[in-house]
Amino acid sequence: MKKITRRQALGMTAGAATAIGLTTACSSSSAGKPAAGPAADASAPGAPGASGVSKTITPIDEVYQGRRIQISLATGGHHDGGHHMPAMPSVRIDGNELHLMPNADGSWITVVNHYETFADPITAARAAVRDLQGAVLVPLGPNGDPA
Repeated sequence: MKKITRRQALGMTAGAATAIGLTTACSSSSAGKPAAGPAADASAPGAPGASGVSKTITPIDEVYQGRRIQISLATGGHHDGGHHMPAMPSVRIDGNELHLMPNADGSWITVVNHYETFADPITAARAAVRDLQGAVLVPLGPNGDPA
């Protein structure tokens, strides 16, 4: 049987203490705070806490910071390992597709910034426009690499 070193034991203890501290801090900071704004409404399409991908995507065609954002409900559903998933919104910036991904909690992330979550597809698209800073959105190829 392999024994662990003192360094490994200290590392595991520090990690466990950090996890407990973060869990306590997160649960106490969110307790008692009322949700504010329309993005906090769990019944809103794509809002965190909403169940699944919304089928009521409102078509949007707007200009935001000089860039044209178009959102529509994609035709057909996506396939994931043989399971049929609901249709996803199709998001385009200046005609180029922005890859958008739903999270389990109902929030959204984009390929432009996959470290930040957004309440709905339009918020994600606007953030992508800001992050692009005028650069052209490069479409992804079939294997996920830039085309």
